[in-house]
Amino acid sequence: MADSIDSIRDDVQNYYGNTLQSNADLQTNACCPTEAIPPYIRPMLAAIAPEITDTFYGCGSPLPPALEGCTVLDLGCGSGRDVYLASQLVGEQGHVHGVDMTEAQLKIAKHYCAAQMKQFGYAKPNVSFHHGYMEDLAALGIEDNSVDVVISNCVLNLSADKAAVFGEIFRVLKPGGELYFADIFADRRIPQHLANDPVLRGECLGGAMYREDFRRVMADLGCADIRNIARSEVTINNEALQPKAGMIRFTSETIRACKVPWEAQCENYGHVAYYQGTLAHAPDQFVLDDHHVFAKGEPVAICGNTANMLLHSRYAKHFNVVGDFSTHLGLFDCATPAVPTASGACC
Repeated sequence: MADSIDSIRDDVQNYYGNTLQSNADLQTNACCPTEAIPPYIRPMLAAIAPEITDTFYGCGSPLPPALEGCTVLDLGCGSGRDVYLASQLVGEQGHVHGVDMTEAQLKIAKHYCAAQMKQFGYAKPNVSFHHGYMEDLAALGIEDNSVDVVISNCVLNLSADKAAVFGEIFRVLKPGGELYFADIFADRRIPQHLANDPVLRGECLGGAMYREDFRRVMADLGCADIRNIARSEVTINNEALQPKAGMIRFTSETIRACKVPWEAQCENYGHVAYYQGTLAHAPDQFVLDDHHVFAKGEPVAICGNTANMLLHSRYAKHFNVVGDFSTHLGLFDCATPAVPTASGACC
């Protein structure tokens, strides 16, 4: 197993450190954005050095709201695009850790650190870059319950030991902390000969997670409710790669999960939530997931799991949640998704 993990790591490091020189070298659309970068973040993107953005290989926009003052961890940060976006979002009082195993990518990220801090008007850096493995964050000195938000952009699929990665994520997250990431999923387990193909793995397809295996890993960690934010089909527009993996349905998804108390099903305790319209850049409504859009001031019936998300996360101060857990009313009657972009959690 160790030899297999080392071999996969070597292939990934070679692909991202040598084969790819910019995002123009990608051979599929797996790393194309699932969703547009929010308008309020676009000016921040313009403040980042072109070499950093040109060597960005992500597949979404995994930057949740309400990051000011937070400690954020970016797994597989590469050349640092999302680290430097998050740096602007957390502000001088927050901090962003970037972790990557490819030295060539980290060299770019570190090279621009001083210039980016000057560009942002910061007196001292609020970012740290770590060379190492996301399967062992303890080796990098990232402590238990020390991170508010973990983000990742089309990287978790590259790991040969995904259970270890998610275990580390939930170890370092604070109670009430959030995992918010974009990645590639598959409708079946990837055959081993395809998983071992260095190009398919480098293009984020060979290591794509089977959605049900992902659900089981998360459930084993105590996270029984996973929320989709966005989802799009991935097409393999490449004559050489299409015959290899064309039978598999791939999707690019953005997902939110929180380290809060969960039940295995969406249970009804009669909770009602009111969004106060106080989140910056979301004065009229807040999209929690594909089933929950909260318009300012309007009552929304929610299940117990959603109540725990709102009550125990950093979003709590932006909501008025009415009700408690004293009376159980059965299963929550799940409705049609409010945003028809994905399938995922049952509520």
